[in-house]
Amino acid sequence: MSESLYEILGVPKSASHDAIRKAYRKLARRHHPDVNPGDTKAEDAFKRAAAAYEVLSDEKKRAAYDEFGEASLSGGFDAGKARAYQQWQGQQQRRASNFEHGATEFDFSDLFGRARGPARGADLHATLQMELRQAIEGAEVSLDLPGQGTVRVRIPPGADTGSSIRIAGKGAPGARGGPPGDLVIATVVLPHPRLRRDGLDLYLTVPVTLDEAYNGGAVEVPTFDGAVMLKVPAQSQAGTKLRLRGKGIQRKDTRGDLVAVLDVRMPDRTDDALASALRASGDAYSAPVRQELKL
Repeated sequence: MSESLYEILGVPKSASHDAIRKAYRKLARRHHPDVNPGDTKAEDAFKRAAAAYEVLSDEKKRAAYDEFGEASLSGGFDAGKARAYQQWQGQQQRRASNFEHGATEFDFSDLFGRARGPARGADLHATLQMELRQAIEGAEVSLDLPGQGTVRVRIPPGADTGSSIRIAGKGAPGARGGPPGDLVIATVVLPHPRLRRDGLDLYLTVPVTLDEAYNGGAVEVPTFDGAVMLKVPAQSQAGTKLRLRGKGIQRKDTRGDLVAVLDVRMPDRTDDALASALRASGDAYSAPVRQELKL
């Protein structure tokens, strides 16, 4: 028996949307082709996770999958016709064989909209890798689609790993004059060497000297909007978080912040005067620094 979409993502059927999104992001990072070059198993796991997320992140698709299972993943699936078929099938359960007794009143192929009239084409799925700057600022990319040539797609600002973008009419062609399906793009934002993302906020570790941490001052901090000056309060501790409002990620009318996390750096050269001053600094502490260190 094949794994369910929930099993692929490693979440229970009752999982919330956020839990499903976090599980997908974790798997996408673990199995990403850039992290596992040449590993076909990792690539397959990556694609399976993306396909599972595409269904479970959509309320309607998830509801259909919960009710009908893998049958709902077929192109042109019609939930109403599927329910009608289930009702008909229940009525025929007392018969030894539906076909032997001529119980062929229901058109099985019509369940998926393939037998009569136009049928919509299947959706095409693609995964797009992006740098963090591209995700923040938005990007225009070119995709080569089977039978359609090169298509230019605009990725709006604020995309994240697991974001889904649907381009109407760019999927597989329909049958018997039916409309084409859509192109569904799942985005994967590659890790940044300096920044950590949390929702719309960005976290940046900012080194400061002993002087800047103790006496305070202003230090230059890079942002995607250009360098800004960050005010460091006097007596700042290592790990202190200072927030730069509106310097994070923008999505529609909402913009996150850039959170600077101070990293107090010790001098890397020997200085006798500094060493003597630091040994005499014990009286400057209002309480023992390890008085709360208990197990």
